[in-house]
Amino acid sequence: MRSLMLSVSAVAFLCITACASVGANLVDVKARVAAQNALFEEWYQSDLRAHPEQATAYGDYRYNDQLDRHSLAALSAEHANEQYFLAHLRAIPTTGFSEQDEMSHEVLLRALQQRMRNYDFKEYEMPVSQMSGPHVGLADLPLAVPFESVKQYEDYIARLHQIPRAFTETEEVLRAGMKDGLMPVRFLLEKVPAQCDGVIEADPFLLPTRKFPAGISADDQERLTRAITDAVTKEVLPAYRAFGNFIGMEYAPHGRTTLAVESLPGGERRYLNDILGRTTVSTLTPDQIHQIGLREIDRIEADMLVIAHHEGFVDLASYRESLKTNPKYRPVSAEQILEYFRKCIAQMRPKLPELFGYIPGSPITVEAIPDFQAAMATHYQTGTPDGQRPGRVVVATSQFANRSLINDEAIAYHEGIPGHHMQLSVAQQITGLPKFRQHGGNSGYIEGWALYAEQLGKEVGFYQDPASDYGRLSSELFRAVRLVVDTGIHSKGWTRDQVVEFLRKSEAIDEPTIQSETDRYIAWPAQALAYKLGQLKFRELRDRAQMELGPRFDIRSFHDEMLSGGVLPLELLDSRTDSWIRAQKLAPESAVAN
Repeated sequence: MRSLMLSVSAVAFLCITACASVGANLVDVKARVAAQNALFEEWYQSDLRAHPEQATAYGDYRYNDQLDRHSLAALSAEHANEQYFLAHLRAIPTTGFSEQDEMSHEVLLRALQQRMRNYDFKEYEMPVSQMSGPHVGLADLPLAVPFESVKQYEDYIARLHQIPRAFTETEEVLRAGMKDGLMPVRFLLEKVPAQCDGVIEADPFLLPTRKFPAGISADDQERLTRAITDAVTKEVLPAYRAFGNFIGMEYAPHGRTTLAVESLPGGERRYLNDILGRTTVSTLTPDQIHQIGLREIDRIEADMLVIAHHEGFVDLASYRESLKTNPKYRPVSAEQILEYFRKCIAQMRPKLPELFGYIPGSPITVEAIPDFQAAMATHYQTGTPDGQRPGRVVVATSQFANRSLINDEAIAYHEGIPGHHMQLSVAQQITGLPKFRQHGGNSGYIEGWALYAEQLGKEVGFYQDPASDYGRLSSELFRAVRLVVDTGIHSKGWTRDQVVEFLRKSEAIDEPTIQSETDRYIAWPAQALAYKLGQLKFRELRDRAQMELGPRFDIRSFHDEMLSGGVLPLELLDSRTDSWIRAQKLAPESAVAN
């Protein structure tokens, strides 16, 4: 009996010791999670201070009187700051963390590591093209900031005064790029001076003076109008003129003549970094991506042929030719294009409950791309979380007579709902996640979701016109073609003429779009890969979930899961989906059904 008592006592002692150890571990885990969350918040706030224009876009107006810094010194300081956060993040062990806390750790870790790689390649030394740069971004300033109070007008005026500095700092960086042999393509840079002239002619910076809120007095209106006009006339427009002259006379002549980004220092590694940074796909080579594109083209064209046969045509070529000459699909005005976008977005809204459990009510508008930004493609501008500034679908309408309406239903779902506007509105309203996961992200997820969302229109009964359904497939074909031409340009040495010819043969887009898109792929390597690679990942995850869950699969729950974690690298989205599938298998039937 005594020996038994000793054994029991020994076991009890071991249990007490073990329990004390578990308690200590729990305290340790909580302390590490708290330290990580504090670091997340510190980094988020630091990033907003470094990028005040981004803060404004997020609906945080504390820095509305400031513009981003572009100087070499500012870029170096930001890099040092990111090194600091990366080191501190790595110092936090994640053992014992919840799946969500570990996921947040990995998301920020990958984001900071990508910034390190971009800095090492000196990506920052090529900030200007026909698609991006201060000449493009600052022209949108009057549409991107709030004008509801005198203070907000004064903040805007403070930013106008800083525009010359933004151009001067950009010139400093561009000169460093010239010295390092990091140059964009010459013929694309030659478009920039004309873009600057277009901004000067349009003068969007005076827009806030045309209509003031009722609460601003007449005296203040007069004072603010005078201050804005003086700043624009004496500082902003001369800065645009000087920047255009610098690009045209000093910078563009040194632009590279070889299209491939692999021709720059770093070679193939530079393009691989672009692919990873813009798609978050690390397992595919340029040649593998090229082959995926070719296979997808064959698959999509086979689906198109089914529509052509259904419409009574013997082959795809004759059906395509009939669509080209059908006046029904040729817009007669820019406004007709805009109204069609509005109609498609409006008809989708009541169908959302069939696809999602959570539906944000964020407002959305449709507007035309200004003439001075005509080189841009149709795109989406995020609104603020409070809905004070709506999300904006900004539509390409220039040369409307040469455009087609066939693809526009799909594009409306892509840019609006259930595409970009839906996904980004959900991200803004997520609770329980670090703030940095509500914003930003990567093109592989964001554009992949939007392309996946185009198909959802068909699942709820739209694309009733066979030509519009052909347009949906044409939109998808366009993204498959991108896999071929982007890798063709940057890895296989294709010329611009080869790209244009390949795009024409695909007949996925109209001629104005062919020209602007070709230049886009040259200027922005690997970004166009994100759409199709991301869409294929979302489809793969949905197929996996349906196969494993069978009758327990609910499309609304799946879509909510895809969006409720914020923008994730595709590899992390994959692992998160596997965890969700396991949880669904363990959940009671009633819980899954709901």
